[in-house]
Amino acid sequence: MKQTVPPEATAPLWRWLALLLGLLLLLAALRPLSVPDEGRYAEISRWMLASGDWLTPRLDGLPFFHKPPLLHWLQAAAMGVVGVSAWSARLVPAAAAVLMVASLYLAVRRVADAALARRAALVLAASGVFLVGGQYVNHDMLVASFIASAIWCFALALLHGPRPHARLARLGFACCALGLLTKGLIGVALPGLVLLAWISWARLWPRVLRLPWFSGLLVFALLALPWFVLAGQQHPGLWSYLFGAQQFGRYTGTVFNNQHGPWFYPAVLALMLLPWSFFLPFSLKTLAEPGQAAPDTGANQLRVLCWIWVAVIVVFFSLPRSKLAGYVLPVTPALALLAALGWQRTMATRRHGERWFALLALLPAAAALALTLGPGRDTRRLSTDVAPALAARLQPGDAVYVCGGYPYDLPFLARLHAPLIVVQDWPLLRSRTGDNWRRELFEAGDFEPEAARRILQTPAQFAARDRHQRAWLLAPSGQAPPPGWRSVRAGLRWTLHASAPEGPVAPEHESLPCGDQHGGKQRQP
Repeated sequence: MKQTVPPEATAPLWRWLALLLGLLLLLAALRPLSVPDEGRYAEISRWMLASGDWLTPRLDGLPFFHKPPLLHWLQAAAMGVVGVSAWSARLVPAAAAVLMVASLYLAVRRVADAALARRAALVLAASGVFLVGGQYVNHDMLVASFIASAIWCFALALLHGPRPHARLARLGFACCALGLLTKGLIGVALPGLVLLAWISWARLWPRVLRLPWFSGLLVFALLALPWFVLAGQQHPGLWSYLFGAQQFGRYTGTVFNNQHGPWFYPAVLALMLLPWSFFLPFSLKTLAEPGQAAPDTGANQLRVLCWIWVAVIVVFFSLPRSKLAGYVLPVTPALALLAALGWQRTMATRRHGERWFALLALLPAAAALALTLGPGRDTRRLSTDVAPALAARLQPGDAVYVCGGYPYDLPFLARLHAPLIVVQDWPLLRSRTGDNWRRELFEAGDFEPEAARRILQTPAQFAARDRHQRAWLLAPSGQAPPPGWRSVRAGLRWTLHASAPEGPVAPEHESLPCGDQHGGKQRQP
C-alpha cells in the first residue's frame, strides 16, 4: 500500500518547503503586531517571561483565563531564547504551521502513495493558511495543528490492522492533551466528533475497543491535568469561568461580536485555500467509477475521512452565531489532501502540469506579500509611534495611566515592567459594556480584586493620585491634555502626556478623554 521512493525524488519537496518556510519567517518579521489579538497574546507571553509567573497568564497584570496557557509557555520560551520581538512571538504559530504540513505528509505517505503525500503537503504549504495563518499570533494555528495531528494519529492507528497501532494511538492522546492545554475543550471535542463519525461509517468499532485506553488516558492526564489542578487551586472559579463562560457561553451565546450566517465558513475556506480550492470538486469523482463500488484503497479511505472531517467541523462551528475565520483552521489539512487528489485526477498527467503547479503556488505567496506589505494595512490603531517615546523616558516607579481605550501593543513595545493603570468608570461599565476590552479587564480583575483596585481606577481615583509621583498619561489623539499635563508625543491613535507638577492642579472631577473614541467592539478572543 505504501510506495517506496528513492531519496532523490523527495528533494524537490524539501526545497519547496524550505523556500515556503523561509518566506513565512520573512513575512513574520516585516509587520508590526496587529491589535487586539497579536498585541494581547504576545504581551501575555512577554509578561510571563518577565515576571517568572508561568502558572497564570496575565493581561495588564491581571489573570487572563480566556484560554489555557500552552501558547504562552511556548512563546515565552521562544522569547527567552531569541529575544523579545514580534518575530519571536510568531515563531510558535510558524512552528505549528510546519507541524500541520509535516503531519499531513507523514499520514498520507503511510497509507497512500508518496506522490500524493508530496502534493498534499505542497498544496497546504503554498496556501494562505500556511503563509498568513502561520504568522499570526493567536491560539488558532497551534490548536488546529494538534487537532489535525490527533485525527491522523488515531486514524492511522485504526487502519493499521485488527490490532491498532499502540504508539500512534498514545501519540493521538498526547495531541488531544496539548490541544486541551492550548484552547480548551475543542482540542478534545473536535477530534472526538470527527473520529466518531468516521469510525461509525467505516465500522471500526471492534478495533476501537482494542486501543490502549489505559496508557493513553494516563498520557493524556499527565500532560493536561496538572495545570488545571494547580491553577484552579490558586484561582477559585477558574474552571467555571474557562469552561462555562468562555467555552459553553461563547458557543451558545447570542450577544458576542462577529456574527455571520451559515455561508461564512464555506466562503472562508474557499478563500484560505486559493487557488487549490478549485480542485476540490474533482476529488469527489474519484470516490468510485460509474456503476462500481468505491475502491478500498488507502487514498480512498483517507478521502472519505477528509470529507467527514470537513463536514463535522464546519457544521460544528456554523451552529453558533459568532464566527471567526481562524476557528476552521483544523479542516485545512483535510482540504489540502482533497485538493491534491483533485489535482492528481485533472492535471498530474498533463504536459507542463508541474509548471502550472509552480505558477499557481506563486499566487498565495504574492497575496501574502501584498497583505503584509500593502497599503491596506491599518496602522491607525497601533501605538508604534508613541511606545518608543515612553520607553525612552520611563523610569522605575513611574506610573503610566491610560484612558479612552486600551493600547494592546504598547506594553509589549515599551517593555513595561508594571501594569498600565486604566482609568474608566468601572462600576458603570459592569452593567453596560459588551464584548470588548473593558469586559476582558474587569473580568480578569475579578480573580484578584486587590490588584484590580490598583490597576482599574475610576476618574475620582485618578484625580486623587499622588501629585509628587512622576506619571505618564496615554489619551486619544486630537484632544487637549487635561490640566496638570503636557504633551510629549502625538501619534495617530494615542498621545503621550507627562505630568507637570508645576502646572494647575486638577479638580476632583477633572475632565479626562476617557470615552473610547474608536468604538467598543473587537475581535472575539
